[in-house]
Amino acid sequence: MATDTEQMDSSAYDLVALLDAADRLPGAADLRAHSYELLRLPSGAAVVDVGCGAGRAVAELTELGAGAVGLDVDQRMIDIARERWPRADFRVADAYELPLEDGSLAGYRADKVFHELDDPGNALQEARRVLAPGGRAVVLAQDWDTIVIDSDVPAITRTIVQARADLVLAPRVARSCRNLLLTAGFEDVSVEVRTAVFTGATMLPMLVGLAEGAHASGAVSREAAHGWIAEQRGRAERDRLFLALPIFVTAGTSPR
Repeated sequence: MATDTEQMDSSAYDLVALLDAADRLPGAADLRAHSYELLRLPSGAAVVDVGCGAGRAVAELTELGAGAVGLDVDQRMIDIARERWPRADFRVADAYELPLEDGSLAGYRADKVFHELDDPGNALQEARRVLAPGGRAVVLAQDWDTIVIDSDVPAITRTIVQARADLVLAPRVARSCRNLLLTAGFEDVSVEVRTAVFTGATMLPMLVGLAEGAHASGAVSREAAHGWIAEQRGRAERDRLFLALPIFVTAGTSPR
């Protein structure tokens, strides 16, 4: 029988496997590269990646010449990141108390982590604290209510998407990021949407997870969830699956 520690380690590596799969999706590398461009970092500038996970963005920013620090609240993620990128700087910390000096950074990046925060506005106030005047913050966030899925049963699909969104701490934070940055005092705030479109079986595990989460919450019956999953599997087999996943990219400048 596996010990609690072994189960925890296994779950961490399962999560990393999912993160790795997401990093390999079409357009993922381009989106990360675009977020680095939005940071407008001078050569050698200091930048933090909040919610760094297994550390890929920190490694890429370091390769681009930045002085990158990766922070994550999960010690297991930090251990894995250090194992993968031993020369990079990774630390355990949450988004509300960054272990960094006032005005010490040129860039702040958070990728698909704000939906897990109960107070994203507070996190952006902390971003303001650590950014030097003219520093840049870039937040990438998924709006869990705007997942677009083609289906023969749109009412059940809508219920599944909304029910799964309700299991997320801040499912609609992506649409609030512009206002949150403005409220935190950032200037030159911009918003754009990059939408990934999937038409094959790659994202079937995500669709299965949506339906299972909706069933677990009591929003749909087991039969409805299983029937919906079967429809999506059939669509994938016939090359008729369609999933669109919008990612909102919000950027702003700390006042000079």
